[in-house]
Amino acid sequence: MAAVKKLYRSTKNRMLGGVCGGIAEYFGCDPTLIRLIYVALSLFTVAFPGIILYIICLLIIPNDPGYTDIV
Repeated sequence: MAAVKKLYRSTKNRMLGGVCGGIAEYFGCDPTLIRLIYVALSLFTVAFPGIILYIICLLIIPNDPGYTDIV
């Protein structure tokens, strides 16, 4: 039986909320590439509401379960 991959916000590759870093970890690619694609889609297309989509993803995608917020 194959293990199910789950999408989490990254704690290691976090710039703002960890959304792009988590997507990069899920697909096994460089987080910088995901960020560049995201910015390009947000700036160069009118139909892609980038900031709204990022906020929605920030609210929906859970944090990495191995992450502890203890300082």
